[in-house]
Parts: sequence; structure tokens; C-alpha cells
Amino acid sequence: METSHRISVVIPTLNEAGALPATVASARRVPEVMEIIVVDGGSTDATLTVARELGCRVFSHARSRGGQLRAGAMLARGDVVLLLHADTWLPTDAGRAIANCLRDAKVVGGGFWKIFREPSWLMRGSRWRCAVRFYFGKRFMGDQAIFVRRAALEKIGGVPDVPLMEEFELCRRLRAVGRLALANVTVSTSARRFTERGVIRTYARMWRVTLQYWLGTPPEKLARLYEKC
Repeated sequence: METSHRISVVIPTLNEAGALPATVASARRVPEVMEIIVVDGGSTDATLTVARELGCRVFSHARSRGGQLRAGAMLARGDVVLLLHADTWLPTDAGRAIANCLRDAKVVGGGFWKIFREPSWLMRGSRWRCAVRFYFGKRFMGDQAIFVRRAALEKIGGVPDVPLMEEFELCRRLRAVGRLALANVTVSTSARRFTERGVIRTYARMWRVTLQYWLGTPPEKLARLYEKC
């Protein structure tokens, strides 16, 4: 029998007033979600107002996705912390899928399969890329809605406070204390960054930054490189 878990959802934001309502609505439909924490990095739009109107716990932090996630996770009250991008939607059975993964006591966290909403044909194969990342690299992208046992997160010192690639660093640290699992349901995420910058340019930027990460480039320099590309 699956054991349910109380889930705290943590969403880092920066000018996400338009995207936040649908994302929060999707999280609210997951029965196991007990709270939604929004940690804002200095929005100049109505993000903070929208988050409060949606009933989220709202906090501010210096702009840094890793730092924002870290701050939110430290405030979480659930026994599972789910790190959710502001434009990624959860399926209603996400909590059940998480519980199924965590039935194995050796599993400390995981992520979901991912598809893009309204993708270009150049973006096909997202599920295949999820499989490659997990089965060969044991890691997840941030928009795969990474979930972690709160006890395991505390054991590794929390979400890495880095401005970029925090998800890869988080997965690396979690692998030192347990196993990661790929939940058998799918989240959907926006294709907007590909639309805004171009599919090929966006993929090239991601691959370049990832390569530099594996070559040991400091996170701060990676963030500057990502903004320039």
C-alpha cells in the first residue's frame, strides 16, 4: 500500500504574474499538497500581489533561483519538498506518483517525465531526453518538478545556493545519500523561453552552459555566460 506524504511546493518567481495562476491551480488539484510557498526574487510586476491572492505563503529573497529555492525549502512544513518552476504544471496524480517512488526507503527524491506545451517540431523528443538524463546521468532539469524528502534535504545542507545549475548540483548531492527515482507521470512546462529566443539558440545556450558546468566553471560565471548567450 502506498503511504501518502504531505507535500510543500516551493516556487521561485521573477515577474511571473501571468504564469503563476495556472501553475498554482495545478498544484492545488494535487490532494497531498499542503502548502505552496512563493519566493520572489524582486519582481517589478504584480507577482507578489497575485501570489498572495492565490493563498500562497509569500517571501522575498535576493535574485538567485538556487537561493530562492533554498529559502523556501527551509520554510517548508511538509515531509516532502517539491521544487516547481512558475510555468510548470503538475498532474493531479503527482502526489500518488511521489508516494509510489518513496515507498523505497533508499529513494531520497526524484523528478517527473516532462513535455512542452505547444512546442516547435524542433523540440520533439523531450521524453527521450528525460530518459537519457535520468538513466545515464541520474539527474533532472529544474522544470521536471524535482521532489525531495525534507529529511534528506536537511542532511545535505539544503538546496545549493547557486544562481544557475542548482538542479544538477542538488541531484549530485542527493546521490551521495540515497537513490533518485523517475516518477511515472508527466508534468508540462511552457515553451516560452524557446519561443522568445529561438529553439536552436536556446538549446545551444543550454548545452554550452551544461558543458561548462561539467568542466568546473563556477556557478556565478555560468550565470553570466547564460545571460550573454
